[in-house]
Order: sequence, then structure tokens, then C-alpha cells
Amino acid sequence: MIKGLGGLGDMAKMMKAAKDMQDRMEQIQQDMARITVTGEAGAGLVRATCTVKGELTALEIDPSIFVPSEKEVVEDLILAAIKEAQRLAEERMKSEMAKMTEGLGLPPGIKLPF
Repeated sequence: MIKGLGGLGDMAKMMKAAKDMQDRMEQIQQDMARITVTGEAGAGLVRATCTVKGELTALEIDPSIFVPSEKEVVEDLILAAIKEAQRLAEERMKSEMAKMTEGLGLPPGIKLPF
């Protein structure tokens, strides 16, 4: 603490810590947009890839399943792959957030805005 300034030294330290935390959170958000996970259905016949934030970025469908009489099966596999990718994204995001926020001094289990 700076002598003669009362609590201003502590305030400056708090402001720096808040700025550091804000910078770290921005970095975390950028990282979450780059990390991807892939969910599969039908033993890999359908694959859905999304960012850890849950944005669907790719959908791969094996051409062997395009049989007109199997339309409903294909639709179900697509939905299953997307849901699996979203589930994996949520798990990965929680894991990455735990790793990235360890040094921030936040309480365990805190919910952040992303």
C-alpha cells in the first residue's frame, strides 16, 4: 500500500487484477471458439463437428446411407451426431474453463457468461 494514500494502493491493485481477469476471460472466449469436438452416430456414418461454444461447423454423412427408404434413419443419425457433438462440446468447455480459470482465484463451480 502506498503511504499517505489510504486504501488507494489496494484499489490500484484491485483494478489491475480486474483488468488482468478481463484480459484472461477474453482469451478464454477466443480459445472456446477455436476448439472443436466431433460427435458420431451410426458407428461413424454421420459425424457432426462443433466448437466448444456449441456452434455447428461441419456435418459429414457417409454416402452409403442415402437410400430413399431409410430417410428417417438418416435424419435420426444426423440428430444423434449433432446432440453428441453438443454434449462433448459442453464437457470440453467445462474442462477447459476449469483449466484456464485455476489461477484467477474464482470460487469453484462459478458460472461464467459463456
